[in-house]
Amino acid sequence: MYRKESTNSALNKRYDIIGDIHGHADALETLLEKLGYQKHQGVYKHPMNKAIFLGDFIDRGPDQRGVLDLVMPMVNQGYAMSVMGNHEFNAIGYATLDQVGQPLRKHSVKNNKQHSAFLEAYPLAEERQVIIDWFKTLPFYIETEAIRVVHANWNDRAIQILNKYLDNNQRLKDDAYDRASSKESELYSAVETVLKGPEVRLPDGVSFSDNDGIVRTKARVNWWAPKESLLQEKLQLGSELKNAQSLKTMALDDGVNYDSKAKPLFVGHYWLKDEIPKPLSGNSVCVDYSIAKSGKLVAYQWQGEEVLNESQFVW
Repeated sequence: MYRKESTNSALNKRYDIIGDIHGHADALETLLEKLGYQKHQGVYKHPMNKAIFLGDFIDRGPDQRGVLDLVMPMVNQGYAMSVMGNHEFNAIGYATLDQVGQPLRKHSVKNNKQHSAFLEAYPLAEERQVIIDWFKTLPFYIETEAIRVVHANWNDRAIQILNKYLDNNQRLKDDAYDRASSKESELYSAVETVLKGPEVRLPDGVSFSDNDGIVRTKARVNWWAPKESLLQEKLQLGSELKNAQSLKTMALDDGVNYDSKAKPLFVGHYWLKDEIPKPLSGNSVCVDYSIAKSGKLVAYQWQGEEVLNESQFVW
C-alpha cells in the first residue's frame, strides 16, 4: 500500500493541477486569477479548491524569483501542494556536496548553462540555500483516495523502491541524496523514472537526435499509449531515426504502461504542443504545455471525475 501525503487528509475534493512553470510568474498569476484564486494577505487562495503544482518552477523563463515568491507561501500556508520536479532535484544535487566534497550534480558546462537562470535569480549563496532547503520539503508524489500526482511517471516498481528512502510525507531523506545521485543504485533508477519518465535502450545500431541535436541510443516511453499501439507510437524517437527496421525485434515490458483501470494520474514534464489540451488517456493527464517554449501554462480542474476530459483544462 502506498503512503499518502499527510495534507490529503482534508476533505478537499477539488484540485487545480498546474503544469511546469519554469520562471513564468506573470503567466502563473494570470492563470491563478482565471481559476478563481484571490490574494489574501498577499497570498493566493481559493474559497473551495486547492492548487497542486507539478514542480519545475525554475531553470528557464524570465522570473525565477517571482514564481517562488508566489508558490512558496501558497504551499507553506496550506493553500496549495506541490510535488518535486526534476529541475528541483537537479538544483538540490548541484548545491549539495558528497562525502568527499564534490557536488552531487557536476558543475559541468552543460549543467551550468541549464541552471544559470536560477543562479542569476539568487546570486547570494545564503539566500539560495533557503530555496534549496524548501525544495527538499517537496514530496516525490501525492496520492489521495482518488488521484495520483507525480512529475513524470507513476511506475509501481519505482514507487516501491522510492518508498524505502522517503519519510512519511514522501520526501526524500537527507541521507539518501548521495545514493539517489549514484548511477549504480536502484534509487537513482527509480528517481529517473519518476521525475523523467521510463527509458529503454534501443537495439544495436538504432539511434535518433533529440531536440538539442544530441544523438540518443535510449528512448523515453509513452507509458500512456494503449498496449495495442505500434512500438514507434510508444517511444519518443526524436528526429533522424537510423536503422528503424531493427525496432521490429524490440519488445517492451508490460509493466511500463499505466494501468487503464488505476486511479486518475496527473503529470507534467513532457513539453506537449497541442493547441487544445486533452487527456493522454481516460485516466491520465499531462499539464505541461511548454510555457518556456512559447507554449501556454495549463491547469486541469479536477472535480471528482473518474474519466478525465478536455472540458476541465484551463490556460
